[in-house]
Amino acid sequence: MRLRAARPSDLDLLRSWDAKPHVIAAIGDDGPFDWESELPRQPEWRELLIAEAEGRPIGVLQIIDPAEEETHYWGEVEPHLRAIDIWIGEEADLGRGYGTRMMQLALDRCFAQASVSAVLIDPLASNERAHRFYERLGFERIERRRFGPDDCYVYRLDRKAWRGAGG
Repeated sequence: MRLRAARPSDLDLLRSWDAKPHVIAAIGDDGPFDWESELPRQPEWRELLIAEAEGRPIGVLQIIDPAEEETHYWGEVEPHLRAIDIWIGEEADLGRGYGTRMMQLALDRCFAQASVSAVLIDPLASNERAHRFYERLGFERIERRRFGPDDCYVYRLDRKAWRGAGG
């Protein structure tokens, strides 16, 4: 598996993934991402990446610096963090280990920067499958929080825990 930068030519693929029931259920009330506006943008605080397995796109992930992100979605946060969002595109690709590999690559990418102390994620409180997934990767649930209309759990993976998990 490899991660590559998302590009405007991925627009139709990303739109089709956003229409999938499993993606809709994971996104919450914020609705689909504004791919038309966001794909051409490359702010310093974000990476939009497509995961490819054997040359085939299977998912998308976003890595942000939550302290620098322009909408302040995460509110006031300490410096030196990263936050990850991840989606598997097709239902047939769920449960095949792709999400785990995507997260491992994303975490390696985050922690390759020596200044990054921890990674945050915010799955919906109702998404029990995601909770189990992140906990298996070593993330610790630290709080329950509302992000706009969405009821979420915030999970954190500190650098020390990542290293302990083979990072």
